[in-house]
Amino acid sequence: METLATALVSGALAGLMVDISLFPIDTVKTRLQSEVGFQKAGGFRGIYSGLGAVAVGSAPGAAFFFLSYETSKKQLSYKLGKNSATNHMISSSLAELVACVVRVPSEVIKQRSQAQRLSSLQILKKTLALEGFLGLYRGYTSTILREIPFSVIQFPLWELLKIKWTDKGTIQPWKSAVAGAIAGSVAAFLTTPLDVAKTRIMLSEKSAPASGNFLTVLSNVYKDQGVKGLWAGVVPRVMWIAIGGFVFLGVYDGAKHYLTAACSKRPTKDINDV
Repeated sequence: METLATALVSGALAGLMVDISLFPIDTVKTRLQSEVGFQKAGGFRGIYSGLGAVAVGSAPGAAFFFLSYETSKKQLSYKLGKNSATNHMISSSLAELVACVVRVPSEVIKQRSQAQRLSSLQILKKTLALEGFLGLYRGYTSTILREIPFSVIQFPLWELLKIKWTDKGTIQPWKSAVAGAIAGSVAAFLTTPLDVAKTRIMLSEKSAPASGNFLTVLSNVYKDQGVKGLWAGVVPRVMWIAIGGFVFLGVYDGAKHYLTAACSKRPTKDINDV
């Protein structure tokens, strides 16, 4: 039980730290991918629009991700092995399915706030009024289609690098952070077109892209802007996720190590003391 609680708390801390600290870079990336273009979406103005949604949604989203990831990894280790890449791929994919239930509404509000320069509360009210509750899950499928390939690349690579850099059964948190930065950069670069489609769908309200047809959106982006459009925002995305991977996975492993050590040192109550 303590292991699950450790994953929950460590994940929450990691998610909150990375999303708040790197929010401006994420805003730039979102506006570069916007259908109306960077300047019309706000340019460098109101760079913290949507921060409220992130503050509310990042901690529980990351917490549920790591809780699901660690649980799945442990269960699958009996059949696939603890350090199996297949184990890490399946576990991270299942974790994304769980986390996105919490993450997507936060992401919808955040990205619309970034592109429209309205407060998170204003976007929430507008979305509910125009689209109802399901409007908060605009782009859920496209998010899953982006996150699962991303995690399938990132987590096996992260775990592999940690194994390579482990010394006497332990790895220093900063090494885990560097491994997270490398794994995140590779995954971010390769999945940028998927992120472009996801962003377009989330930013749309009741329009053609809002239908959520992932392939149609990618096709339209390619027709309108060519290959360049499919890789819009790739530089800030890779930079954001490289730094984010360093902070996110570094903080997670560091917090997990600290909490595990603290729990192991906690004195147990003897029944005779009661």
